[in-house]
Amino acid sequence: MYELHRVGEHTYYIACPAKIGVYDAGDGVYLVDSGNDKDAGRRVKKILDERGWRLKAILNTHSHADHIGGNQFINQRALCPVYAVGVDRAFTEFPVLEPSFLYGGCPPKPLRNKFLLAQESPARDLTEDVLPEGLTMLRLDGHSMAMAAFKTSDGVWFLADSLASEAVLSKYHVSFLYDVRGFLDSLDRVEALQGRLFIPSHAQPVEDIRPLVRVNRDKVMEIIDLLLRLCAAPAMLEEILKGVFDHYGLHLDFNQYVLGGSTIRSYLSYLLDEGRVEAVFEDNRLLWRGIG
Repeated sequence: MYELHRVGEHTYYIACPAKIGVYDAGDGVYLVDSGNDKDAGRRVKKILDERGWRLKAILNTHSHADHIGGNQFINQRALCPVYAVGVDRAFTEFPVLEPSFLYGGCPPKPLRNKFLLAQESPARDLTEDVLPEGLTMLRLDGHSMAMAAFKTSDGVWFLADSLASEAVLSKYHVSFLYDVRGFLDSLDRVEALQGRLFIPSHAQPVEDIRPLVRVNRDKVMEIIDLLLRLCAAPAMLEEILKGVFDHYGLHLDFNQYVLGGSTIRSYLSYLLDEGRVEAVFEDNRLLWRGIG
């Protein structure tokens, strides 16, 4: 864990739970994400120091805690800027927004953990003009409100969480999504990308990303079909969530309740906007009912 792998003349990645990209621009290196906590940040900084690399900036793909958790430690020691894209910049600077958004209110103590609540770090707007020569970015929103992928001059793509691994989908099935339509559109973009190597944050690097795109798209369609069956009779969200977790043999805890609950709400939003379910209020209850 936390081994440095070279995958191009200027491109490296650090193997860890959420892979960290490293791009050597010649006059210094750029990190793509920073790991999940202070310990990750310490390990990453050690790797940079051992190589004698000067860190120019941290480029956060999005604001989930496992991608920005090392920001604070590295930023304070390397005195480098941190960049974040779109609305996820606010979540990076004020990470309490993440569990608050997921819970839908002030998050209780069980949700104020390092998996949902990173340490705060100052952030600047991530745009193309802050990138060094040889590095380009592409928006792949859907998993998060705003997410960026990066392509290096070596033809290597860092794809962040635009795809889940086949192992994760087989075990957990319901991977976190903020915007189902946005996620499907991003899958289409990823499927059409040209590159030599593709590195998702939570899957193995591959030369052909298209099979994993199909696995992710098929899982979304599978969950949509399941939700339509669960909404054949009017059902409350809690009943639908239970039906999904029962179907896949999963067990809720507080983290999974907010992550899974938020994701199922996003699926229902998608189905409502597509005209495939309707939301009705009966006896002061919001019920979801399939159409047709």
